[in-house]
Order: sequence, then C-alpha cells, then structure tokens
Amino acid sequence: MVGPLYARMAEEIGFRVLFATGAGIANEAYGLPDLGVIGLREMLDVTTRIVRSSSLPVIADIDTGYGGTLNVVHTVREFALAGVAAVQIEDQTHPKRCGHFAGKQVVSTGEMLERLAAADEARGGSDLVILARTDALALEDFDSAMERVRRYVAAGADAVFVEAPTTMEELRRIPGEVPAPLVVNMVEGGRTPIVPTAELNEMGYRIALYANSALRSAMAATRKVLESLHATGGTAEVVDQLVPWADRQAAVDLEGWLALDDEISSRASGFAASGS
Repeated sequence: MVGPLYARMAEEIGFRVLFATGAGIANEAYGLPDLGVIGLREMLDVTTRIVRSSSLPVIADIDTGYGGTLNVVHTVREFALAGVAAVQIEDQTHPKRCGHFAGKQVVSTGEMLERLAAADEARGGSDLVILARTDALALEDFDSAMERVRRYVAAGADAVFVEAPTTMEELRRIPGEVPAPLVVNMVEGGRTPIVPTAELNEMGYRIALYANSALRSAMAATRKVLESLHATGGTAEVVDQLVPWADRQAAVDLEGWLALDDEISSRASGFAASGS
C-alpha cells in the first residue's frame, strides 16, 4: 500500500490493516528502486501521512533500522511517535534491497538479535508490535533460516515475516516451524507462489501482504491513459476508465472540508457580532 489516498480507498473497501511498503514508497514517492537508497526521514514522512489519512492500523517498514543499534532505537521511537501500530525490521545488511532481488546479504543472527533488543527498548511499555523479517531463506538452508526466526521470537519479536519462500512446500512448512503469528508476502511475478488468502490462512499465516498490487495497477492504468492522450491528443477514448469527478472528491472528503470551513466562518461571525 502506497500513499494516503490508497490508504483511504483500502479502508473504505473494508481492509483491516495497512502496510507502508518501503519498496512502494521508494518507487512512487521518490522514483527510486528498492535498494536502500531512501532513509529514515523519507520513509517517516510518507508513513506519517498514511497514518494520519486513515483510522486503520499501519505496519511501518523500517528496513534494517537505518544503521547501528542506537539508530534502531531512534528509528523505532520516531515511528512510534508517528502513530504506527507495528514496525517491521529485517536481518539484511545495510543498505538492503528488495527481498525478491538477487544479491541479498544478511547479518549474523547475533546482530539481528541486537536490532530486536534495541526495538524492544525503544517501544518501552507500549503496545507497539515488533515484526521480525528474515531474508535468510535465500542464503541459508531451510532449517537454519527457521532456527533464526525461532531465536527472533525468543528475543521478543511479536510476529515473523519469512521473505521469499520459493515453493509451495516451503510455504506449507514455515507455519509449523515458527511459534508466532506469521506474515507472508504475495509479490506478483516474484519468487513466491501466489496463493489465495483463504488458503494462506489455512496454512497458518495471519497477514498477507500485497504490497505491490495497488502501485502496479495504478502504473498500468496511468500508462494506458497517457499513451492514449499522447497518441490522440485527448482522453475521449479512455474517459470511461477514469475515476468519476465526484468519486475523486469524495475520496479526499471535499464536502467535509467545505463544511468545516463554513462552520468556522459561522463561528467567527458569531464572535464578531457579539463583540460589536
């Protein structure tokens, strides 16, 4: 999920949680690849706007924590102040890269345990959820990767995200290996088989991320409209594919803002009259 407008659409449709995807924010908000190029402030800025735009809980993608142990403390505190419900922190080296790219590297289990300890320290006694992600499945054997995440849970992770399993067998095995709620990532065209959410739930997963879907569908629709505009000099051939004007204004609560403006003007007029 990328951006406040999409967040509102997701809430209106009936979704129950939002994921502020690092890859999506890098791609859409900054036009950059998911190679760890953007940092704390860029991610925090967009994530904060997403939090404020919706009443849904938001999982913040904080990559590797943007540095060493003390950086993780600072990062988690900043995102907690922004109002997120959870932070996802991963065991890649810094700078990281998309979990479905080649060339990933992970830190030692010990270093990731330090990151988790720092995140736990930063949240204090709050109910902020710590989601530990591992990318070790691409670099270690299955049993070693599962041992990693079990240690992450023992260290205080509330939930676990095993990135990029490549087979149905791995998808089915992971829930039986991890004593914590599980997150799974469905990336169309990525390394992981695409499985319906009902089946994923039966396997034991509790949250399924479709972090690319809104962005990529918007890109496809935008390209089609722009190509038609460029070719024909107008939008007549694609106008039926545009969101209606009224729906666009409703999505940003135009009427609510206009009503608020009228209310404030009315209240100010009353004060002026009483003082004259």
